[in-house]
Amino acid sequence: MSVPQLRTVNVIRYVTPLREGGSLPAIAEADDDFLYVLKFRGAGQGVRALIAELIGGELARAIGLKVPEIVFANLDEAFGRTEPDEEIQDLLKASVGLNLALHYLSGAITFDASVTQIDAITASKIVWLDCLLTNVDRTPRNTNMLIWHKELWLIDHGAALYFHHSWHNWLEAAKKPFVQVKDHVLLPYATELDMVDAELGNVITAELIQNIVGLIPDEWFAGETAFTTPQEYRDAYAQFLETRIAHSAVFLEEAKNARQILI
Repeated sequence: MSVPQLRTVNVIRYVTPLREGGSLPAIAEADDDFLYVLKFRGAGQGVRALIAELIGGELARAIGLKVPEIVFANLDEAFGRTEPDEEIQDLLKASVGLNLALHYLSGAITFDASVTQIDAITASKIVWLDCLLTNVDRTPRNTNMLIWHKELWLIDHGAALYFHHSWHNWLEAAKKPFVQVKDHVLLPYATELDMVDAELGNVITAELIQNIVGLIPDEWFAGETAFTTPQEYRDAYAQFLETRIAHSAVFLEEAKNARQILI
């Protein structure tokens, strides 16, 4: 199995804010001459949103879905000093160090289910993955999917894994249904949930999960108090995902029932 690797780039130019949602992501240029959608550690949900983005994006890639390249984006202390917008300057100051960024898909358009048809297998994989990740942010109002070069790309998994905002009964949460699946934009097209459950439960192995959570930088756990060491946090994320896959019948049943009501 190939171990996922993330490149690290240095941000050299703040291009423009993307004023969608509360986290104020931005388009930025890095020292490799590429443009990225930069997610800031100093934004509303902090590093937890970056952790969810990293885990969700790399799991999606591992099961064959298209996700823009994810990189660590280093923000220098001097970077925000010339920024005239006070809100953005504060965000940049709070985000010094390692942030997360996704390759900017220039010219991509927002996915619209009434315009673009998605095959049943792909729809079922995405619904299954979002149930695994407890991703509340794939609704008709905000699909977090793009069409780029006639292909479907997944973006923004920052709202997933919401148990980690409190770590309260987190292991019990791993065994619960995902009731918000009823609002999933692709649920009507997800006719192959049983088939993808059998397939993906074998693809997402404990080794793969360990490799992905192993990418989370130590510094993203600074100031957290639920566990003592960064490795304990990584182990907890891995245990949550492994437990959830072992109990996938629970979220699968919820998804199938919600789909029956829809159609």
